[in-house]
Amino acid sequence: MTPLDHATRLEAIRRHLDAAPYDHLLLTGRESIRWLTGFTGSNGWVLVTPDDLAVITDGRYGDQAAAELAAAGVDGRIDVGSTRRAMTDHLARAAGSGRPGARLGFEGAHISYAEHASLSESVAVEWIATSGVVEESRRTKDRGEIERMERASDIADVALAVALPFLHSEPTEAQFRDTLEAAMRQHGADGPSFDTIIAAGPNAALPHHHPDDTRIVEGMTVVIDFGALYDGYHSDMTRTFTIGDPTPLQAEVYGVVLDAQLAGVAGVRSGAGGRALDGVCRDSIAGAGWGDWFTHGTGHGVGLQIHESPWLTQSYDDTLRVADVVTVEPGVYRKDFGGVRIEDMVVVTTDGCLPLTKTPKDSPCLPSPPTT
Repeated sequence: MTPLDHATRLEAIRRHLDAAPYDHLLLTGRESIRWLTGFTGSNGWVLVTPDDLAVITDGRYGDQAAAELAAAGVDGRIDVGSTRRAMTDHLARAAGSGRPGARLGFEGAHISYAEHASLSESVAVEWIATSGVVEESRRTKDRGEIERMERASDIADVALAVALPFLHSEPTEAQFRDTLEAAMRQHGADGPSFDTIIAAGPNAALPHHHPDDTRIVEGMTVVIDFGALYDGYHSDMTRTFTIGDPTPLQAEVYGVVLDAQLAGVAGVRSGAGGRALDGVCRDSIAGAGWGDWFTHGTGHGVGLQIHESPWLTQSYDDTLRVADVVTVEPGVYRKDFGGVRIEDMVVVTTDGCLPLTKTPKDSPCLPSPPTT
């Protein structure tokens, strides 16, 4: 698998510093830190300066940080503090605390009010909140990232194929979730990308239903929204099935959602607007008379986070770029019916997109159980 290109990432952040209203940039978000340095510990900060990089962490992670930076090819030092106070002292020295005119950019979205208040008392610099500095750089994926998400998607496809026959045995939602997540791990996933959604019958009207003891029986639709985590990167896919032959209404709604989803995927390309793509799916469903029952956005970016920029929503004005990875996931939900959602994860290309999720979606019917 292609190595991740951390050196190019650090160059991009340093180019940002050249024009920024601060001298140093403090990263506190775990995904930001991993993306830039390869460090995966649960406690630490990264300070980027024009000519240096420091990972500041506690004694549990000193050796791990050194090994992960070396593996990523990142040239930086590891400052280990045995206490929070000692870590803060490292940060103060590296950030030029007390030096006249010292300015420190920090990730406004990834630091709590309490932590900012505590650190700014001890680190005597001008603190300047930033927004989306690393997120903007990391939204466009390199080859190594796309390969990891493709691998995560392949694992999810295989795991679903392995687990689906279990639906013929009338499991509970929770039992099917456990079977599906176990299959993902057995086929190479580090774990699920997020809390797996298994929503059957009336529960399928809730887009983010948590699996419970509802038994999945004939006559129900079941929405399966899940993904695999592989080397830090996520996949995301939704398929909806009927248990037994679909009723005319189930078949109608499935067809409406499938038509909208196919139209949305067909519209994905570099330069397409997030708002416009949401409109493609929304207008398709509304034209079939179900517009009031499409209650969420059409899609979102995926990477080190399961939800990240860009967005396919009514409020997102930016356009897609080559090598963005996004979902397309329209749905219809109604209390007296249940719900249908179909979702693929795709890589944006110049004139279209490359689907990473490959499980068939042409029919809501379950595959036939294997013969013995």
